[in-house]
Amino acid sequence: MSVAIQFSLPAALQLIKQEVNDLQLGQQPASLYDPLYYMMQLGGKRMRPLLTLFGCALYTPQWAKSIMPALGAEVFHNFTLIHDDLMDNADVRRGKPTVHVKWNMPTAVLSGDVMLVKAYQLMMQSPEHSLRIVLDKFNRMAAGVCEGQQYDMQYAQAYEVSLMQYLEMIKLKTAILPAFCLEIGAIIGGAPEPEAQKLYELGILLGIGFQLMDDLLDVYGNPDAFGKQMGGDIIENKNTFLLIKAKQIAQSYMAEELRYWLEAKEFKPDEKIVAVRGIYDFLNIKELTTKEIESYFSRAVLVLNSLEFADQGVKTTFKDYISDIAHRSF
Repeated sequence: MSVAIQFSLPAALQLIKQEVNDLQLGQQPASLYDPLYYMMQLGGKRMRPLLTLFGCALYTPQWAKSIMPALGAEVFHNFTLIHDDLMDNADVRRGKPTVHVKWNMPTAVLSGDVMLVKAYQLMMQSPEHSLRIVLDKFNRMAAGVCEGQQYDMQYAQAYEVSLMQYLEMIKLKTAILPAFCLEIGAIIGGAPEPEAQKLYELGILLGIGFQLMDDLLDVYGNPDAFGKQMGGDIIENKNTFLLIKAKQIAQSYMAEELRYWLEAKEFKPDEKIVAVRGIYDFLNIKELTTKEIESYFSRAVLVLNSLEFADQGVKTTFKDYISDIAHRSF
């Protein structure tokens, strides 16, 4: 995997696809391992392994040497999805039944656990010169994701959650994984430490922007493209950027209307979704959220532009990629 290959987005995605298809995650008992293959074959954007390859390619033409920890990051991400769906009691993931629905809850717990073990095994295949630091950063990141998930569950029960609290939560739950991917890719590629740290910061900005866009798409997205239940956040009273912002600025009868739907014990889901979306429309929440998303992606590009030692061609490709994910279709 250390042979120099011209970096391009199609080449990187093809390598990820090939390696995911070739992954050996275990065989028996099939009821334990089948959910792992099921999750990995559901697809997704493969953003995390791609960011690892990007981080490496910015500093070396031998970017493919980061593929094993890149796969480890993707396996870890899918582990978090299995447990996240279980805790949220979600029925659909990427347009397909979630693991606990397709199998059962105990299987989802055990399959998620063994998936975490497999992620560690892949991380262990990092190049020798960077192995210790990759594992140390992986441990810190994994603990942080768990902390973020715990905050997410706590905030689900709270009426008052500040935007600062919410942004810190999604930083932990969502953004530190892409940040980790970019940073370790750069470290494996031989980046100077200050630039590897900048890429970590860039990953935080991308991750937060990406999550805010998920919040927005849950309310205003195309159900076929989104791959999850539309309006699920509204039904669950989930404290997203949109809801927190609406609570902040709603006044008079509009605030009373919003509180009515948040406190309603019995309701028709479709009726609640339409009503809360109407409140968001009245308060211009879509526009305010879009502006916030654009701010994060714009700052990410500024950080990318500030890299002094990175390959210019890869920087241009990365900039185009950021633009693509910043304009996901509604």
